Amino acid sequence: MKIVSVGEVLWDVLPSTEHLGGAPFNFAWHAHNLGHQVCFISAVGDDPHGNQALKQMAGVGLSTRFIRRVPDHPTGTVTVAMNPLGLPHYTIHRPAAYDFPALDPSDLDTLLHPAPDWIYFGTLQQMSAPAHDLTLRLLAAALTAKRFYDINLRTNSFTPELIRTLAYHADVLKLNEEEVPALRQIGAIQGNSREQFCRDCLSAFQLDAICITLGPNGCALLLDNKYVESPGFPVQVADTIGAGDAFSAALLHGINAGWAAPKIAGFANRVGAIVASRPGGTPKWSIDEAMAP
Repeated sequence: MKIVSVGEVLWDVLPSTEHLGGAPFNFAWHAHNLGHQVCFISAVGDDPHGNQALKQMAGVGLSTRFIRRVPDHPTGTVTVAMNPLGLPHYTIHRPAAYDFPALDPSDLDTLLHPAPDWIYFGTLQQMSAPAHDLTLRLLAAALTAKRFYDINLRTNSFTPELIRTLAYHADVLKLNEEEVPALRQIGAIQGNSREQFCRDCLSAFQLDAICITLGPNGCALLLDNKYVESPGFPVQVADTIGAGDAFSAALLHGINAGWAAPKIAGFANRVGAIVASRPGGTPKWSIDEAMAP
């Protein structure tokens, strides 16, 4: 399938190393790894970090056509501190180049012909007016595309109004367990149980599906009126950077393939676990690993 991913590309700066990342970039990389045509829209600075980002994308076969060069803003960086459980804490440095994506008419024509099957977006980049306007224009132009919204909240990088707007544009919504209270408040969701919360969200935002990741405990998925909770896969965690983004790519892969909810949830859990067991947001992995019994 043809997937358009709109969002940030940045460097995760850890105490001893740097990894190319950003949730929409990680998602694009993992969707590409699953064999799909991915058009990634973002921007990098005219600096060494930007040069290296473009080189790494090209090196894995991910198109850089829709990555704008921004001379007056640096390529995005995030300082990552890991807690004893291997969970990351992010310090985001903005404004950054990814806040200023742009498409010329020929770019838009290429994105729309043939029409994309899916458009993926998150929240962080959408705080930027140029990025938000570009995304809304793209959604309005690609009326047949399904929309996947990964909430992916970061401190001081969202507003309730933005979350509501993006959720109303979505067909599939994915969030983690820690984000449930925020969405409950933002969407005035009343359901007390996890299942009822999912059903109320589906109704409130007119979604086709909603998925809540539960860390090592797997995920909850409501799809085709079927609610499932699928257990996680025990792994030795290297770090959790990118695991949720890999999960999202696998989730979309399964939904588009028309799989039943239990198969989709299990596959996405396995892919997320594989990535969590390896350092960085885009480690190498194979579909055979993810499909293994």
